[in-house]
Amino acid sequence: MGTSAGVPTRSRNVSSVALRHVQRGEVWLFDCGEATQHQLLRSDLRISQITRIFVTHMHGDHVFGLPGLLATCGMAGHARRIDVYGPKNLAEYFDATSALSQTRFSYPVEVHTVEGAGVVFEDEDYRVECAPLRHRVRTYGYRVTERDRAGRFDVERARSLGIPEGPLYGRLKRGERVTLPDGRVVDGAELTGPAEPGRRVAYCTDTVYCRAGVELARDADLLIHEATFAEADAELARQSMHSTAAEAARVAREAGARRLVITHFSPRYGEVNPVTTQDLLAEARAVFPATELARDFLTVPVPRRA
Repeated sequence: MGTSAGVPTRSRNVSSVALRHVQRGEVWLFDCGEATQHQLLRSDLRISQITRIFVTHMHGDHVFGLPGLLATCGMAGHARRIDVYGPKNLAEYFDATSALSQTRFSYPVEVHTVEGAGVVFEDEDYRVECAPLRHRVRTYGYRVTERDRAGRFDVERARSLGIPEGPLYGRLKRGERVTLPDGRVVDGAELTGPAEPGRRVAYCTDTVYCRAGVELARDADLLIHEATFAEADAELARQSMHSTAAEAARVAREAGARRLVITHFSPRYGEVNPVTTQDLLAEARAVFPATELARDFLTVPVPRRA
């Protein structure tokens, strides 16, 4: 939803990433910079699909869009509960903006304070973990892990064994041992293929290179990492505690990630400046070839591993 650092530009809004769960009909946001709701209106996503928002830190380019988005959800008759996760000051910010603007929510909203490293959410399909990164204020990176799925169930073999279709197939698909009406015992593991590994997505911004970021991105199918500066401006990166494109690529390489998308570009890198975002892409690819350059409204599928 936005790929610019600090302030928006004519072609880039400030930070927000949407993770769309197609089968569940849900959208999870990671950060919610100013005008994120405007970006949603220009996309093929629906505000009514948002169920969770994960905030990395309290700098304005990552949170100024949150009050407006949540208020709009209420005015639009949002029926779903929204859970918001972030640093300890997030709840205070939410309460203050709601009270001072006299905003009332017609749907449940709960703010969860994130402290330290660990699991912040999990259900039967996903687990979301966080870890502190290294920035000027307390900042968290997030990792979403999809649970492994049972392997393909061999229906033809089940039929050849004379197993009656129905509830028994469901139990066998889950790998259970089942006693058939004729007394035979069938192990579901023998009728299913290898489990399909769940997908992994990591989101790390704002931060300098750190081991916590590497661990969050360990074996990730997709790593989304800030690349605020070019190597020529590495001193600026150190002073502001941001990453260069090459440092983002180093995280991906050391973590064994499959793909890297770099984002959160300083507005100094425009289309006509001596250094452009294409130069950032080249610097990252020199370290980690499987790198893509984020742009607003870019859609990146996360396919299952073969």
